[in-house]
Amino acid sequence: MSITELPDGSTSEPLTPAARRNPAWAAFLLRLHFYAGVLVAPFLLVAALTGLAYTVAPQLDRALYGDVLTAAPGGSPKPLAEQVAAARAAHPEGTVAAVLPGTDGATTRVVFAQPDLGDRQHTVYVDPHTARVEGQLTTWFDYTPVTTWLDDLHRNLHLGDLGRHYSEIAASWLWILAVGGVVLWWRRRGVACARVRHLLVPDLSARRGVRRTRAWHAATGVWLAVGLLFLSATGLTWSRYAGGHFGSALDALRAGTPEISTSLTGAPPSGGGEHQHGGVTAGSADPAAFDRVLAAATGAGLTGPMRIVPAEASGDAWTVAQTDSTWPVGRDRIAVDPVAGTVTARSDFADWPLLAKLSSLGVAAHMGLLFGPVNQVLLAALALGLLCVIVWGYRMWWQRRPTRADRRAAVGAPPARGGLRGLPWWALPPGLALTVAVGWALPWFGGPLLAFVVVDVVLGALARRRRRAVPVSPAPAGG
Repeated sequence: MSITELPDGSTSEPLTPAARRNPAWAAFLLRLHFYAGVLVAPFLLVAALTGLAYTVAPQLDRALYGDVLTAAPGGSPKPLAEQVAAARAAHPEGTVAAVLPGTDGATTRVVFAQPDLGDRQHTVYVDPHTARVEGQLTTWFDYTPVTTWLDDLHRNLHLGDLGRHYSEIAASWLWILAVGGVVLWWRRRGVACARVRHLLVPDLSARRGVRRTRAWHAATGVWLAVGLLFLSATGLTWSRYAGGHFGSALDALRAGTPEISTSLTGAPPSGGGEHQHGGVTAGSADPAAFDRVLAAATGAGLTGPMRIVPAEASGDAWTVAQTDSTWPVGRDRIAVDPVAGTVTARSDFADWPLLAKLSSLGVAAHMGLLFGPVNQVLLAALALGLLCVIVWGYRMWWQRRPTRADRRAAVGAPPARGGLRGLPWWALPPGLALTVAVGWALPWFGGPLLAFVVVDVVLGALARRRRRAVPVSPAPAGG
């Protein structure tokens, strides 16, 4: 097979027999992959850059807030009552929303809820060995300001709900781009054993041009495919629309995170007084109740980092939850009577439904927490690889541009349309039903896909009409 070198140094190759017999579904997938790559890649580019920045959040926390987050080693911890009292003295406003006892060299975090902070909280950091306040920060779900800023940047570009559309678009299309790219590359390379190697190793026989760029683009995409599918799936679980559908599906299947009962049998009505059974709430809690609850938690076998949450209403139990997201994770939870110091309910991670476990582990891995620094390195490698694949994709588009003087263009032409018309009639009903189902579950995939199909069909019809309208010039008479 001969390869023609173009004036700009790129190369063009004649179609192989397999390519000439491209089935209709492959032709449609190729065109969809091209347009999705061109139009969705900017969203993926931003997601990859912001995700790459987020991978170093733990290191930034230590660099910026190390003196606040860590405690001096040595000594026995002071009672939680003394630590909470010190935090309250340093920050009289708000109510105690949670206490996270310091472990493994970390300070104790006393979290105060304040109406003026909205969904943010005010956290006071106390040295557990001296009960000395080390600092105060405005936090969000226990995240420091810099981690909160990076999380908002990756999730919504600091644009609120409007910005969440960008990340959902990226996650909704990432899986189709990854799977479609692998399928197209597999078909192009063939399934012969001699060629399978080039699915994973770039074929660099071409010294330059589009073939060499495509080899890097495709082989790298194959290496990244599983990781990109994971990022797409886990990112969608807490997206705005697809995440809502996912949560509803878990509820319908009773496969979500189990709730833990905080009801205390025989509790007095609300307002019965903090010293009566079950009457200790976040606003009226005796600091000594934190020590009773912590003792009950350790007696029940909870270890590692924990979060103690006082009851919001009189007559309810307090909850204690393990918060260790590093493998093996600690996610067991208990409910405790804050007066009697007895466990009233329990929910162990081992008893969670399988989908709830997978969702929880997937989110922890997506955030770079599950496997510690190794997890961060893997996520950074995925982000860098995705950036390279995107750049190579746009480079191929530019390298495929016509360069003849009478046909110059800034970029290459899209693959030929007509894939939908070539599909057999029996494939259309199930294909349509599947597309509608996926489009409902993933609105930011289904909506743009429908728009793409409609626009492509309309443009194809207009192009055919223009071709039919052009008169055919008669051939010149032979001499």
